[in-house]
Amino acid sequence: MSRASLDKQPAEVASMFDGIAERYDLVNDLASLGQDRRWRRATVDAVAATPGERVLDLAAGTGTSSEPFADDGALVVPSDFSLGMLRVGKQRRPDLSFVAGDATRLPFADASFDAVTISFGLRNVVEVGAALREMLRVVRPGGRAVVCEFSTPTWRPFRVVYQEYLMRALPVVAGAVTRDRGSYDYLAESIRAWPDQPALARLMLDAGWERVAYRNLSGGIVALHRGVRPAWTSIGSAGG
Repeated sequence: MSRASLDKQPAEVASMFDGIAERYDLVNDLASLGQDRRWRRATVDAVAATPGERVLDLAAGTGTSSEPFADDGALVVPSDFSLGMLRVGKQRRPDLSFVAGDATRLPFADASFDAVTISFGLRNVVEVGAALREMLRVVRPGGRAVVCEFSTPTWRPFRVVYQEYLMRALPVVAGAVTRDRGSYDYLAESIRAWPDQPALARLMLDAGWERVAYRNLSGGIVALHRGVRPAWTSIGSAGG
């Protein structure tokens, strides 16, 4: 699956995130009116990692999404393809083991994690199906995945207002903080082009995940999708 009408290549996307790394977390907080903290906490709760479990946090950026796992006692590995994001994260949390990695070709062994999660990053992956299969490969049989991503509001009138905000207000607010409106024009378009809740659930099923379900947050602005790697899946076949 390609990024719809979005023409950026992986290297371009990584470079874009490098450029906004310093103020990325601040913009998220401002643009979401502080809701991003609640969404990330809901993601941590959905993963339900116990102390000592190994959790792979993909598209971790500066590690904001990884910190709660570490603070709860899980062995979390933040991974991202933006070196700029990783550098900022390592400066802030030198105790976390940041790893550079492409979600479609993860630098981790088969079945090496108990859980994998990705927050607000799957839509920026060029090959979503490949990323979902790689996520399946690196978790143990019976392990779980949680995807936190912007989605489609369930109430139609609000959906129209929300999409207008994305395309008009978000780039303006973000551009004022980062001096890089163009990157947020791209991010707003990537949200609009993203599959709705049932479509993403089907993509997860097609990738080999089972017991796939989703839960809407904030009226469907964000959705949490969950899946489990089948216990019978052999390590050699997990990556498809």
